[in-house]
Amino acid sequence: MSPQRSNRTQLIDGTLRCLERLPPERVTARAIADESGANLASITYHFGSKDDLVTEAVVAGLDRWLTEIADALAGAHDYFRAMEIVATTRHRHAALARTFVAALARAPYDERVRKTLAAGFSRTRHAVAAVLSTGTDTAGIDAAGLALALFNGLLFQTLVDPGLAIEGDRFRVAEARLHEIATA
Repeated sequence: MSPQRSNRTQLIDGTLRCLERLPPERVTARAIADESGANLASITYHFGSKDDLVTEAVVAGLDRWLTEIADALAGAHDYFRAMEIVATTRHRHAALARTFVAALARAPYDERVRKTLAAGFSRTRHAVAAVLSTGTDTAGIDAAGLALALFNGLLFQTLVDPGLAIEGDRFRVAEARLHEIATA
């Protein structure tokens, strides 16, 4: 018999399902509670507010996406392959990405959101360093931070216009051009 999932985990999972299937204005505390099978009051108990729950769910969803990428790489530590996996999975995670952008917009005005996102970015840099095998020293973590910035920047651009995607051979050629400039 497996252990029962916590109410907190159920709420995060329910929120992620709501984000996938509902427009943002319909992701209400009631919808999340119904989707997760949790009591409405448990949102405030565990997270303080629906918005704080959504922020934590977004960070958890992004962590899961990174795990999906790492699993698909199967230990290959291949930067270009990782970006290809991002390109092929980004459509499935578009609602998560849009909600992430909304949380970023709230961060300067909401200390809890800022801290949640900052902790997520810090943890993700270390995870990306492990996935890409850039190392655990400062330079390795910083290299992972740059890879993450590239991923986020391209993701944000494709949210605005999918035609702005830079994928496959175009990505490799553009990356090579940047390398030429950096080493000139």
